[in-house]
Amino acid sequence: MHKIVLAVTGASGALYAKRLMDKLLTVRDQWQELAVIMTTNAQMVWQTELGDETYKDYPFSFHSTMDFMAPFASGSGRFQTMIIAPCSMGTLGRIATGVSNDLITRAADVILKERRKLICVVRDTPYNLIHIRNMETVTLAGGIICPATPSFYSKPTTLEAVADTVVDRVLDLAGLQLKTYRWGETEDQE
Repeated sequence: MHKIVLAVTGASGALYAKRLMDKLLTVRDQWQELAVIMTTNAQMVWQTELGDETYKDYPFSFHSTMDFMAPFASGSGRFQTMIIAPCSMGTLGRIATGVSNDLITRAADVILKERRKLICVVRDTPYNLIHIRNMETVTLAGGIICPATPSFYSKPTTLEAVADTVVDRVLDLAGLQLKTYRWGETEDQE
């Protein structure tokens, strides 16, 4: 059973966070604990992009960005996976340089030092050289950079389906089992 931290930062892409939360509910039998950290900017972006505050309706354990007493602020909390979606370049930069000035960056530091799975869903374009070097640093430290770059071979027809091409990949990277489009498979193979 997975123990997962989901961090949502203020980068554009609230739909990715929403679809992750929705899909995590559908695989509830695969995780033991799910903790969520949302920055104030993430809440504002959610309201701007999605037009509501439905993030308040999810039955997850929400933590303040300054709650350093959260169980995943220490390796002894034994959270195996952290997903940051969307991951702002500012957050990525602080992780890459070891600046643990809030719960998101502290939890990422813990995940990396414990050699567990950190998945950063970066959502910015284009990248400058600082972004690229920060992605390289996090990758060399054991993190996974999963850009919020949708695929189209499944022929998605809604914004949610487009976002799901990224979200499903993130959940695969996290080690969760879900039914999704698989390249080269027919529906009866799924």
